[in-house]
Amino acid sequence: MPLTPELAARRRAERARLIGCRLAAPAADHARWSAAIEAILEAAFGGLAAGVVGFCWPFQAEFDARGFVAGLARRGARLALPVVVGKGQPLEFHEWWPGVAMTEGAYGVPVPQGTARLEPDALLIPAVGIGPAGDRLGYGGGFFDRTLAAISPQPVAIALAFELSRLTTSEPQPHDVLMDFVVTEAGIEATTPAGLVRVTAGEAARRSAELAARRGLPRRSIAARAV
Repeated sequence: MPLTPELAARRRAERARLIGCRLAAPAADHARWSAAIEAILEAAFGGLAAGVVGFCWPFQAEFDARGFVAGLARRGARLALPVVVGKGQPLEFHEWWPGVAMTEGAYGVPVPQGTARLEPDALLIPAVGIGPAGDRLGYGGGFFDRTLAAISPQPVAIALAFELSRLTTSEPQPHDVLMDFVVTEAGIEATTPAGLVRVTAGEAARRSAELAARRGLPRRSIAARAV
C-alpha cells in the first residue's frame, strides 16, 4: 500500500499510542518483562559473541539491551551503537564499551565519542510496533530500513519489543525490511514466508547460526579493540 497521507497519519497515531502504552507501563511490569527478554536472549543468541553486535541506547522506556551485550563483550564480541549522520542516510555504527566517552547525538541519544566505525554482524533493533509478518513499526525516520538495505551482507536482525507492541499489521511499505527474529517477554518468533512462528531458544540459535553462515557472517575475525 502506498504511503498516502491517510496511512502516514494512521502510522503516526499508532506510534504515539504504543509509545504511550510503553511509557505508562508500571515499573514492576517493565522490570519483569525486561528480565524475561534478557534471559531469552542469553539462552538463544549467545552465539552473537562471535561477531560485531549493534544495539541501541534505551529510549522512551524501551528494553535496555546493555546488560545482555556487556555479557557478549565478555565472551569476545565487539559492540557498536548507531549514529545518525544525516536525514535519509543509513546509520553508521561506532564502537561502544562500558565506560567509553559519550556525547549527545540525534534526538538527544548518547553516542560514542571518537571511536572506530564498525559494520555489525547482528543488530538488536527496538520496535515500537510488531506485525505478524515480522514487520516492524519504528519511530518514523526509516533509518534501520535504509541501513539494513545498505549493508551487505545483511546483519541478522533481531527486533526487541514488549508484548504490548503487537499490531495486526504495521502496514509495511515496499522499502520496509522484515526482521529475522522477534523477541518479547513471551518468547522468540522467527520470520518465515508464512509469517512469524514461535520457536524455542535452541531452534532460534540454530536458525541464527544458519542465517549467519548463509550470509557469510561474521565478516571477519574479531580483533581486540585498542584501548
